[in-house]
Amino acid sequence: MEPTAADVLAAGAVLWRAGTHGVEIALVHRPKYDDWSFPKGKLDSGETMPFAAVREIAEETGQASRLGPLLGDVRYSVPEGGKLVRYWAAEARRGEFTPGAETDELRWLDPPSAMELLSYPHDRDVLHRFAETGPPFSVIALVRHGKAGSRSQWDGDDALRPLSGSGREQALQLDGLLGLFGPDRVVSAPLVRCRDTVVPLADRLSLPIGEEPLLGESGYRADPAAALARFRALAAAPGVTVVCSQGGVIPELVGTLATSAGLPGVDPGDVPAKKGSTWLLTFGPDATLRAADYYVHPTGS
Repeated sequence: MEPTAADVLAAGAVLWRAGTHGVEIALVHRPKYDDWSFPKGKLDSGETMPFAAVREIAEETGQASRLGPLLGDVRYSVPEGGKLVRYWAAEARRGEFTPGAETDELRWLDPPSAMELLSYPHDRDVLHRFAETGPPFSVIALVRHGKAGSRSQWDGDDALRPLSGSGREQALQLDGLLGLFGPDRVVSAPLVRCRDTVVPLADRLSLPIGEEPLLGESGYRADPAAALARFRALAAAPGVTVVCSQGGVIPELVGTLATSAGLPGVDPGDVPAKKGSTWLLTFGPDATLRAADYYVHPTGS
């Protein structure tokens, strides 16, 4: 994720839903400013951007949501100094709007009508970015397992090497972050440290953890083409899938997908994959990669 140096940090989203005649966008009216904008707001103390975006959506629209691809940052000046607002696309899942002092009206509009009603040019730029990516058909949150105990001090089968104390803490943090994406299913490479990285999430959501041998390092090295085909099959399933894998798989897999899609912003020769990090990969209906966002820290910072 991009640096967030600014005097004031805020987060928000282009909140969308599937309407009868296509995609509808939520805009809120703020009586204090008499303007129409996307739901957004300042970060609370200790809060990270993605968590703030989901909270602000709920507070200003009454909607539970799940985050999708990043749409970028907007910067402008306010009395406190420079302000940065980071925007996501977010799917509305359920909820009911209640007018309040901060937002007194909510409208669901088709994109052209939303473009016309928005009060600020920078918001129209954000809506253009949403239109370019489009609503996700499917999303894969590709996670590298958390920190494990030392390989040199482990005498048993390496596949059984467990998470360390800090790795278990990363797993708990990932439970919160990955939950923002609204997972429908969870799969993991067949290593204890991979599976245990997603156990807190799977347990909380009552989701089974499917085993994917091709997405572990040994399975991937044995047949990279089969592993890529299996990953594309996961991307062809509607909704959101969490996949936990290893550092010997993720860079090449993301690089290959980005190259085949002609996706800018991802250097296939330099794809990071720190332990406890996540690549959020957004796909269109043809299982082609449309966006790739990297969350280096399991807290979303």
